[in-house]
Parts: sequence; C-alpha cells; structure tokens
Amino acid sequence: MLSVRRTLMERWPYLAAAAAILVVDRWSKTVVQAALEPGGERVVVAGFFDLVHFQNPGVAFGLFSGGQSMAKVVVLSGLAIAASLVVAVYSARSPAADRLLQYALALILGGALGNLYDRVRLGHVVDFLYFHAGSFYWPAFNAADASISVGAALLLAVVVRDEIRARS
Repeated sequence: MLSVRRTLMERWPYLAAAAAILVVDRWSKTVVQAALEPGGERVVVAGFFDLVHFQNPGVAFGLFSGGQSMAKVVVLSGLAIAASLVVAVYSARSPAADRLLQYALALILGGALGNLYDRVRLGHVVDFLYFHAGSFYWPAFNAADASISVGAALLLAVVVRDEIRARS
C-alpha cells in the first residue's frame, strides 16, 4: 500500500496533467455540442479552419468510422481501456523523474480517457476541429486526439533520446 501511495505522490503532476486534458476535452466537446447540431459547421478562418460537430464512430481522425454497432463500441472501448491500463502501468514502472516520458504518457492517458468517455456515454466520439487547404481536408479531430498525437510524438522523442544516450 505504501508503494502505491508513494508512486501516486511522485506522479501527481502527471496525473494532474492527464486530468486537465480530460477536463479540457470534455469542456470543448460540451461547448461544440451546445453550439452546433450534429453535422453542423461554423467557418472560423475561411479556406483553412472550421468548427464542426461530427459524430465519429471510429477512432482517431475518422479511422474505422464506417458503420456503427454496439459490438464496435464494445471492442473500441475495450481497446481504449486496455491502452489506458498499459500506459498507467508503464508510467508507474518508469522513473517519476523522467518528466518528458511521464508527461508524454499523461497526454496519451488523458486523451484516451476523454475519447473513452464519449464512446461509452454516446457510442461515438465528438470531433470538431476541421483543418483544410484548397481541396485537401484533414480528418476532423478533437482535443483528446491532439493530446494523444502530441503525447505519441513526445514518446518517440524519448525513445530517440534514450537510444542516443545508450550509444554514447
């Protein structure tokens, strides 16, 4: 018990960061749902950025979004729960002093939990950030997706950093 308590105390800044991501994600999705009907769109920067209200039954950036079924919700929710547990265990077993690693994992965890909340509550994830240039449209995404992407990039930076250190 003392070990778990110590681990939590050492990691409170990272847990707070994950919680902050979850709060920002929930808040932003609530604002979008209140402001726009599903499928609605509001131009923010003409020809570049719109706010939309897309209901994504798939995963990040619209992957696997074809069709909607309870089985898909259960499978994708199960994968999100498993990924969150893996991230939490990896964080707990990694040095708390490795701030870059711990914040990368916090970003991934907060984002995963944000999208998991939507999927369990709504059966889909609310996406609302829609960037485009000319005829190129980036798939709509949300704050949780952005957090997961930044966390994954930071995690890659940690791997590269550790590889460089190991070779030195």
